[in-house]
Amino acid sequence: MDGAAGAVSLLGDALAEREAVRDRYARERDPIAADRMTWRAHAFRQMVHLLPGESILELGSGAGYFTRALARVTRGENPITAVTFGAAGAADLPPAVTPVGADDLPGPLAGRRFDFIVAVDLLDRRDCGAVLQLVHELLEPGGQVLFYQSNPWNAVLKLRRVLGGLVGRRDPRRLVSRPQLYELMSEVGFIRVFAVFNDFVYPPLTRGLVWLFRNLSILMENAPGLRTLAGSILVHAQVPPRTVPRSSASLATQPSLAGRVSVVIPCHNEEMNVGPLVDRLRALYGEYLHEIIPVDDNSRDGTRAVLERLAADDPRVRPIYRTPPNGVGRAIADGYRAATGDWILSMDCDFQHLLPELRELFDAAEQGYDVVVGSRFSRHSVLLNYPFQKIVANRGFHLIAQLILRRRFRDLTNNLKLVRREVVDRLALLEPGFAINAETGLQPLVMGFSVREVPISWINRTPDMGTSSFRLVQVGGGYWRVLGRLWRRLALRSGPYAALPKVADHRATWRSEYTPPPEPTGRGARP
Repeated sequence: MDGAAGAVSLLGDALAEREAVRDRYARERDPIAADRMTWRAHAFRQMVHLLPGESILELGSGAGYFTRALARVTRGENPITAVTFGAAGAADLPPAVTPVGADDLPGPLAGRRFDFIVAVDLLDRRDCGAVLQLVHELLEPGGQVLFYQSNPWNAVLKLRRVLGGLVGRRDPRRLVSRPQLYELMSEVGFIRVFAVFNDFVYPPLTRGLVWLFRNLSILMENAPGLRTLAGSILVHAQVPPRTVPRSSASLATQPSLAGRVSVVIPCHNEEMNVGPLVDRLRALYGEYLHEIIPVDDNSRDGTRAVLERLAADDPRVRPIYRTPPNGVGRAIADGYRAATGDWILSMDCDFQHLLPELRELFDAAEQGYDVVVGSRFSRHSVLLNYPFQKIVANRGFHLIAQLILRRRFRDLTNNLKLVRREVVDRLALLEPGFAINAETGLQPLVMGFSVREVPISWINRTPDMGTSSFRLVQVGGGYWRVLGRLWRRLALRSGPYAALPKVADHRATWRSEYTPPPEPTGRGARP
């Protein structure tokens, strides 16, 4: 065997060892391994904004814990190649998964390319550079990779490794730090490299503490200082170029919604965003669209010219041009009043990246819910570059709102909502600013309509998207006004919301999570 072949073989042996250590930990030490794999699969899907048909390579699939979760949350719509470096892989994988045994890399993958690559606890300081180089070569141009790695700064992990060494259970891994990963990935040629702290739910937590920490995870993952105690880091990178054409296959899979949806989009200085958003809406959900109503809230840039062009190209695009005074609440209210569809979808101009996730809103509407909200704070949501003070303010407001209104919910103040016309016709929209999102989210609950939240990702604006006009100090008072009015409506039957009607009590239901379709029956799976 020549030197190069021997080096590759040694790499395969090292990857097999890491795969075995990880699976043994999941099997023997992690009481919520199945839930954790589901959380990670959701995070992967949302981070890359996965579309049907795009190919996925999982490196180090081992016993298939993550593989099954990935097939389930992707609905079996994406071909998954699951590579195991151990002696044998899982035998009961879903039909969308192609298992591959490998003694090295690229091995049986030579000459193949994938849209996305994902791996769990596979990187090590001793051969990280070689693995990253091979991953780079296995990705299509513009392809993305996501690694879940144990957090080397985690104090609990450090203590566990020391104690394990004392009793003869040495951890063979040499964990890679974020600075080391950044340097290696840049040298290999990756772009858009970043790593975020992820997951505060790990042993020795009890079941009760698991529930508590899972609910606090998004807050803790973004808290300066505290976030370094997370159990893992989520590492992302992309092969150039930064922008590549994505699939335009329709995601409109609910025939009952065909031609029934009005989309309301408030716009203020959104020249860079509104065109791509409308074009992508038409490409992915054109069959659903009754109309698109961009509401220009007195923009000072070229937003109006863009809207005029869009309207000339498609009669379904029906812009509204407001006159002062400004206010996103006024813009949304004007859009709601102008909408004529059976369903009204409201969204912001910077939501173009998460459009693949909108299909879950439409699926929930098909299930019979009156209001479907995209939740940034679901257990399966991903938050990137989200200001910590806004997280604290949001969580504090929702906690107090739940206590005052005696209702359960996670995140009803996001302007990503699909609302039945019957609900829109009953709303009392009084807030001129961002607090209208609290009105459109909380009023339906108080009236007794059925509400469902589905997880969405939230990636704060990148430089090419302009800047947001949201200012926490300026808008915070409006949210508390809304909450006070709702309390007066419930407790005293008075105030500006006193006329809100009460619909039949049996309709007053709430669900916090979207549940994907069942995992397809797999090879050798038991009925």
